[in-house]
Amino acid sequence: MITQNAAAYFHKLSELLLNLQVTDRQGIALSLDEGVKRAMDLILSARSTSGKAILVGNGGSAAIASHMHCDLCNGVRMKSMIFTEPSLLTALSNDFGYDAAFERSMHLWAEQGDLVFAISSSGRSQNILRAVAAATKRDCEIITFSGFKNDNPLRSMGHVNFYVSSEEYGYVESAHSVLAHFLTDSAMMSIVDTNSRSTSPADGFRTGGYYV
Repeated sequence: MITQNAAAYFHKLSELLLNLQVTDRQGIALSLDEGVKRAMDLILSARSTSGKAILVGNGGSAAIASHMHCDLCNGVRMKSMIFTEPSLLTALSNDFGYDAAFERSMHLWAEQGDLVFAISSSGRSQNILRAVAAATKRDCEIITFSGFKNDNPLRSMGHVNFYVSSEEYGYVESAHSVLAHFLTDSAMMSIVDTNSRSTSPADGFRTGGYYV
């Protein structure tokens, strides 16, 4: 039996999206539009210099990272990677502990000019925090998605930090997913706008089911 009012749920989600809080590395508040612009600039800059995107998350956040990874590769045509390949992830977790698994992968693969997306509903997952610290040492740019408590540590670690003011996983993960789609869709359209139009699926960019 459905006990929630669907309209109320969707209204709450829309409020959270419209009131996403964005800060920079110094903790200075940015408007949503300015935060999105800075994130877009980081994506397009990494792409133009042959940098790659690296995405990390756990559970539902890992699923968001995986989906965004697909969209960055297929839509934005940008090099991208995730660290959730089962054999390697379980080997590193077994040998060094799960808290260190993403950190060790970051040391292996992250390079200056790369862009790291760190996604964590709580903003407190140790494997995510350690991975971001490792990426910072490699001079990567960092974008974070977090939620729950407004003083979560991940929120202060990125060059652009998006925070959802909710302590419910469903709302936070849904907002993160929408944000990820907005960024990748916007990046794709920005690239389309700066390239000559093509009708060839092999050469063009897909948007809304069509190649342009």
